[in-house]
Amino acid sequence: MRFLVVEDDFTSRKLMQRMLAPYGEVDVAVNGQEAVEAFEAALRDAKPYELICMDIMMPEMDGQEALKRIRQIERLSERSGPDEAKVIMTTALDDPKNVVEAYYKGGATSYVPKPIDRQLFLQLLRNIGIIK
Repeated sequence: MRFLVVEDDFTSRKLMQRMLAPYGEVDVAVNGQEAVEAFEAALRDAKPYELICMDIMMPEMDGQEALKRIRQIERLSERSGPDEAKVIMTTALDDPKNVVEAYYKGGATSYVPKPIDRQLFLQLLRNIGIIK
Protein backbone atom coordinates (compact mmCIF):
# COMPACT_ATOMS: atom_id res chain seq x y z
CA MET A 1 0.00 0.00 0.00
CA ARG A 2 1.29 3.48 -0.90
CA PHE A 3 0.48 6.71 0.89
CA LEU A 4 1.26 10.35 0.16
CA VAL A 5 1.33 12.83 3.04
CA VAL A 6 1.08 16.46 1.89
CA GLU A 7 1.76 18.84 4.73
CA ASP A 8 3.85 22.00 5.02
CA ASP A 9 4.21 21.74 8.81
CA PHE A 10 7.14 19.49 9.75
CA THR A 11 5.62 18.21 13.00
CA SER A 12 2.27 17.37 11.41
CA ARG A 13 4.02 15.68 8.48
CA LYS A 14 6.11 13.49 10.81
CA LEU A 15 3.06 12.57 12.89
CA MET A 16 1.14 11.44 9.79
CA GLN A 17 4.17 9.50 8.54
CA ARG A 18 4.46 7.68 11.86
CA MET A 19 0.76 6.77 11.93
CA LEU A 20 0.78 5.42 8.36
CA ALA A 21 4.20 3.72 8.22
CA PRO A 22 3.07 0.43 9.83
CA TYR A 23 0.58 -0.03 6.97
CA GLY A 24 2.71 0.69 3.91
CA GLU A 25 5.13 2.96 2.09
CA VAL A 26 4.78 6.67 2.92
CA ASP A 27 6.00 9.45 0.64
CA VAL A 28 5.82 13.12 1.59
CA ALA A 29 5.31 16.45 -0.15
CA VAL A 30 5.45 19.89 1.44
CA ASN A 31 2.95 21.67 -0.81
CA GLY A 32 0.25 21.07 -3.38
CA GLN A 33 2.57 21.44 -6.38
CA GLU A 34 4.86 18.69 -5.06
CA ALA A 35 1.78 16.55 -4.38
CA VAL A 36 0.55 16.83 -7.97
CA GLU A 37 4.03 16.02 -9.30
CA ALA A 38 4.38 13.01 -6.97
CA PHE A 39 0.91 11.78 -7.94
CA GLU A 40 1.71 12.02 -11.67
CA ALA A 41 5.05 10.23 -11.18
CA ALA A 42 3.36 7.43 -9.21
CA LEU A 43 0.84 6.89 -12.01
CA ARG A 44 3.59 6.93 -14.65
CA ASP A 45 5.50 4.30 -12.67
CA ALA A 46 2.31 2.20 -12.31
CA LYS A 47 2.58 2.52 -8.51
CA PRO A 48 -0.39 4.75 -7.69
CA TYR A 49 -1.15 6.05 -4.21
CA GLU A 50 -4.10 4.43 -2.48
CA LEU A 51 -4.36 7.25 0.06
CA ILE A 52 -3.42 10.92 0.06
CA CYS A 53 -3.57 12.89 3.31
CA MET A 54 -3.40 16.55 2.41
CA ASP A 55 -3.50 19.80 4.34
CA ILE A 56 -5.87 22.43 2.98
CA MET A 57 -3.73 25.49 3.76
CA MET A 58 -0.24 25.32 2.19
CA PRO A 59 2.15 27.59 0.27
CA GLU A 60 2.79 27.35 -3.48
CA MET A 61 -0.48 25.51 -4.18
CA ASP A 62 -3.11 24.85 -1.53
CA GLY A 63 -4.80 21.53 -0.92
CA GLN A 64 -8.02 22.58 -2.67
CA GLU A 65 -6.24 23.27 -5.96
CA ALA A 66 -4.02 20.19 -5.66
CA LEU A 67 -7.09 18.00 -5.10
CA LYS A 68 -8.80 19.43 -8.19
CA ARG A 69 -5.71 18.76 -10.29
CA ILE A 70 -5.30 15.23 -8.92
CA ARG A 71 -8.94 14.40 -9.72
CA GLN A 72 -8.48 15.87 -13.21
CA ILE A 73 -5.37 13.70 -13.77
CA GLU A 74 -7.37 10.65 -12.67
CA ARG A 75 -10.18 11.44 -15.09
CA LEU A 76 -7.72 11.89 -17.96
CA SER A 77 -6.07 8.56 -17.14
CA GLU A 78 -9.49 6.90 -16.77
CA ARG A 79 -9.07 6.16 -13.07
CA SER A 80 -12.42 6.67 -11.41
CA GLY A 81 -14.72 5.16 -8.83
CA PRO A 82 -12.95 2.43 -6.89
CA ASP A 83 -9.67 3.08 -8.77
CA GLU A 84 -9.29 6.70 -7.69
CA ALA A 85 -7.13 7.57 -4.70
CA LYS A 86 -8.81 8.10 -1.36
CA VAL A 87 -8.08 11.66 -0.25
CA ILE A 88 -8.36 12.81 3.35
CA MET A 89 -8.08 16.56 3.77
CA THR A 90 -6.66 17.84 7.04
CA THR A 91 -7.25 21.30 8.40
CA ALA A 92 -6.64 23.37 11.48
CA LEU A 93 -9.31 25.72 10.25
CA ASP A 94 -12.67 25.83 11.89
CA ASP A 95 -14.03 27.00 8.58
CA PRO A 96 -17.01 25.12 7.16
CA LYS A 97 -16.56 26.79 3.75
CA ASN A 98 -13.14 25.17 3.20
CA VAL A 99 -14.37 21.80 4.42
CA VAL A 100 -17.42 21.92 2.12
CA GLU A 101 -15.22 22.98 -0.80
CA ALA A 102 -12.82 20.06 -0.31
CA TYR A 103 -15.26 17.41 0.77
CA TYR A 104 -18.30 17.98 -1.39
CA LYS A 105 -17.06 19.98 -4.38
CA GLY A 106 -13.43 18.86 -4.57
CA GLY A 107 -13.91 15.12 -4.39
CA ALA A 108 -12.23 14.45 -1.06
CA THR A 109 -13.10 11.14 0.57
CA SER A 110 -13.15 12.65 4.04
CA TYR A 111 -11.56 15.30 6.20
CA VAL A 112 -9.90 15.36 9.61
CA PRO A 113 -9.54 18.41 11.87
CA LYS A 114 -6.19 19.16 13.50
CA PRO A 115 -4.80 18.28 15.92
CA ILE A 116 -5.30 14.77 14.59
CA ASP A 117 -6.52 12.20 17.08
CA ARG A 118 -4.62 8.96 16.31
CA GLN A 119 -7.44 6.57 17.28
CA LEU A 120 -10.09 8.49 15.33
CA PHE A 121 -7.77 8.73 12.32
CA LEU A 122 -7.08 4.99 12.32
CA GLN A 123 -10.81 4.29 12.68
CA LEU A 124 -11.46 6.51 9.64
CA LEU A 125 -8.87 4.52 7.67
CA ARG A 126 -10.69 1.31 8.62
CA ASN A 127 -14.05 2.80 7.67
CA ILE A 128 -12.85 3.74 4.17
CA GLY A 129 -11.14 0.38 3.66
CA ILE A 130 -7.50 1.47 3.77
CA ILE A 131 -6.54 -0.68 6.76
CA LYS A 132 -8.14 -3.60 8.58
